[in-house]
Amino acid sequence: MEEIMEGLLATVDEEELEDIRHGKYMTFQVGMDFFGIELKYVNEIIQMQPVTPIPEVEHFIKGLINLRGKIIPVIDVADRFGKESFVYNDRTCVIVIEVKGIEVGLIIENIAEVVSIDAENILPPPTVGHGSVQSKFIHGIGKMGDEVKLLLDPVKLLSDDALDFIDKQEAEEEE
Repeated sequence: MEEIMEGLLATVDEEELEDIRHGKYMTFQVGMDFFGIELKYVNEIIQMQPVTPIPEVEHFIKGLINLRGKIIPVIDVADRFGKESFVYNDRTCVIVIEVKGIEVGLIIENIAEVVSIDAENILPPPTVGHGSVQSKFIHGIGKMGDEVKLLLDPVKLLSDDALDFIDKQEAEEEE
C-alpha cells in the first residue's frame, strides 16, 4: 500500500499536490477535543518510537527522534495545551509536520480522519476572556454538520515565548 501511495505521489508535481491538499485537514484527538491541521503541513504520520530526552527544555518538548537518519524534535500536543497527559499506547502516533523548512513531530493520542472543510465553513476563533492555552494556537473553527474541529495554526504552535523553532531558524538564516 505504501509503495502505491509513493508511486502516485511521485507522478504528481508540487502544484498538483498543493491542489489535492487544498481545504483538507488531518484531524486528531487530544483528550475530548478534536483538532485539525492543514494537510499541506503534514509530511507523514509514524508510529510512536523511542524519544531521546533533552535536558532543561519545556515540559511539553519530549525530546528527539531519529527518523531515517534525520533528527526531529517532538512535542506532546496534550501537554502543550495544558491538558491531562495520557499514557502512550499502540494508537499513539507522531504527525511529522514541516513549517517554514522546520520539521517537528507532534505526539497525539490518535488520528481521526482526513476531512475537507470549505473556506466558508471556517469561522474565526472566538475571543472569550483571555483565552486558553490552546486557543492561542487556533486559526479557525471548522464547521462540519453538527461537529466542529479546532483548526491549528502550526506557525503559532511552533513559535511563541516558550518554543521558538521558527523564530530561531529565521534568525539563523539572517546571520
